Amino acid sequence: MKSILYSVCIGSLALALTAGGAQAPKDKRSERAKPQQRSARVQATTPANTGRAMSARRNASAAQYRQRSYAKPRGSSNAVVEHNSGLRSVRERNLARNERMRERNFQRKQEFRARRDVAVNRDRNVAVNRTRNADVNRFRNTNEFRSRNNVAFNRERNFNRTENAAFYRRGNVRITNSWHGDAFRGQRYAAFRNYHRQWHDRGWWRSHYNRIIFVNNGWYYWNAGYWFPAWGYAPSVTYVYDGPIYGYNGLSPDQVTVNVQEQLARAGYYDGPIDGMLGPMTREAIAAFQADNGLAITSAIDEPTLATLGLA
Repeated sequence: MKSILYSVCIGSLALALTAGGAQAPKDKRSERAKPQQRSARVQATTPANTGRAMSARRNASAAQYRQRSYAKPRGSSNAVVEHNSGLRSVRERNLARNERMRERNFQRKQEFRARRDVAVNRDRNVAVNRTRNADVNRFRNTNEFRSRNNVAFNRERNFNRTENAAFYRRGNVRITNSWHGDAFRGQRYAAFRNYHRQWHDRGWWRSHYNRIIFVNNGWYYWNAGYWFPAWGYAPSVTYVYDGPIYGYNGLSPDQVTVNVQEQLARAGYYDGPIDGMLGPMTREAIAAFQADNGLAITSAIDEPTLATLGLA
């Protein structure tokens, strides 16, 4: 029995060894076949190393590189567009601001030129009208011209019963050339009461008074709030009115006279030219206004008259 079991074990062992030897060469063949199969696949997938194949590979790699290098994300183009639009809006705002600044500067220049032209034309017109109307007004202010003209003028006025009484009273008021009397007492009429004509040369006037100007074809000096004629300052100079003229706000005597003539014309007392000359027609209108308002009749421009006219 033991011999039988021994023989069976030996037979089984022999069969196992035989089967293992048969399989071992087969596996070695398969292992040798694997590298060959891998090389075949590589050769099948890899093209032949020819010039055309190499150029194709280079072109393909260059195309891929260009595609990678020039490819941009979608958001970058939008950012560039937004940046350009921002620059354009800033440029447009700057252009609009510059245009507004140019318009503002142009308006300022126009306003400055207008103010300058008004001042220049005012001074120019005063000087031109003064010289142009000097001879005409000198003849117009004579008694002969006034009497001849007023006869016809008053004849037409007398037909109208509703005219202002001040107009008729104006012809009955005499021009005053002397300021001595009870009516001229007080400090407001001291310049008229103490006025005396003085003759001096130019050097004397300059050494005694700081402000001397030339208006209405004559020289006037400033003293204690009044303008006075500077007799002898220049040879052959005559004055339409020989007396003081009250000044205010630093105005020259001709400008003060212009303001008085305009106010008297508005009130219906004066219908002569607005020339800045204190001639007989202007003095006659001042006397009528003073008489109607209960003022001392100086027939000249004094402080109470200017205050009543609303000028000083």
